[in-house]
Amino acid sequence: MKNIILKFILLVFISTSLGFISKALGLNTPQVLAISIFSVSILGTLFFWDFRLSFAFLGTSILLITRVIDLETLIKSSSLEVILFLVGMMVIIALLKNAGFFAWIVTLILRIPRLTAKKFVFYIAAISALLACAVDEVTSIIFMVAAILEICDYFEVDVTPYIIISVLATNIGSAGTVLGNPIGILIASKSGLTFEDFIIKAFPLMLFCLLTTILILTLWYRRSLKKLDKQIKELGSNEMFLRLISVPPDKQTKVALIIFAVTIFFIAVSHRLDLFFNLPPNTVLLIIPLIAAGLIMIWKHNKAREFVEKDVEWWTLVFFLFLFAQAGTLKYTGATDVLAKNLAHFAGHSSSNLIGLVIWISTAGSSILDNVVLVAAFIPVIQSFQDLNLNLHPLWWALLFGGCFGGNITLVGSTANIVALGIIEKEKKIRITFFQWFWIGLLVGVVTTCIVWLALIFLPIYR
Repeated sequence: MKNIILKFILLVFISTSLGFISKALGLNTPQVLAISIFSVSILGTLFFWDFRLSFAFLGTSILLITRVIDLETLIKSSSLEVILFLVGMMVIIALLKNAGFFAWIVTLILRIPRLTAKKFVFYIAAISALLACAVDEVTSIIFMVAAILEICDYFEVDVTPYIIISVLATNIGSAGTVLGNPIGILIASKSGLTFEDFIIKAFPLMLFCLLTTILILTLWYRRSLKKLDKQIKELGSNEMFLRLISVPPDKQTKVALIIFAVTIFFIAVSHRLDLFFNLPPNTVLLIIPLIAAGLIMIWKHNKAREFVEKDVEWWTLVFFLFLFAQAGTLKYTGATDVLAKNLAHFAGHSSSNLIGLVIWISTAGSSILDNVVLVAAFIPVIQSFQDLNLNLHPLWWALLFGGCFGGNITLVGSTANIVALGIIEKEKKIRITFFQWFWIGLLVGVVTTCIVWLALIFLPIYR
């Protein structure tokens, strides 16, 4: 009880202090209210996670009743297009799970000839990253953890290093495409970046960071790998893999795979379709999952209600919607314009310095906050840089990679971390300590962020 009271006092103190500081800096009353209420929502999410939706509801209501924002602008700021995209993708993922697609694809790829510990690390890291690219980080990690638990049980080795390896790779892979992380589609919708842009610019950089991470992890866990090598020699791997991959894909799995492949294809060419039909940027990107989901619900009409009610994360989506609206209020009142000017002044109006500020703030912030919360707050600030005649493209990439890679630093840095830790605690009664995660997470987070930072500054493709 004392801890709850202390958190509440801290929440009130910080948000009130931000309000007074904003007023002292010359911001007007609507801007001060927008900053204070948004900070309450963020701190409420951090301190009282289970009540985050309550803070979002109450904060948005206060913004409306004080006329800081009107209803029309609130709706425009709520990024409904992002919410609809995520709803469509969640229905598609529900079909894939129902059809056994993930279990089949993970176990199929894990049929490794002449298995060694280093090869095992490479495969689980690569599969984790690529699955995150194709679907999303949470779905990917659920199936990867299940596969890793079975393999480690067979070889009688500690599962902790391999779970950490998979989660770190998942967070890195989530930056590779629009689909890997909710912040990808959020940034794409606000910046005009297309699926093609992600494939050309984000995916190769993600792969380089992934290979670097695999090298670091191989060295860091070399003792654990020696033990796994020993167990592989003693127990062999063929029997385990034959047992693991015992169910071939049925007709339903194949149809689900075709639907998913067609959806990915149209998402990949969405920019070309926008140009062909003379549509606003990313229009096709945002509607393709809805079309696919509609067809799925016709095909699987008996399960359609279940897909929508149980597999769509409405709690999270509604939270995102209200959070986006509050972040939009910062832009609407001009609060982010003031912050952008101050940041630009602090950086000496240097593009390179601003890239450094954005990537390190987003990396540090996403290590303690949900990256969607952080990115939603930062997007209006980056949009305000446009009024200062600054090139926004490298700043969008800095926000993307910082938001994804920062999640590797702490146990609570990303949803994938929390999901994986929850599964192994429930299934194996294993509890990974803060520092057991922190040191390797910090090393991977800092090294990969440095790689991206240098690439954004020196490589012309990102300018």
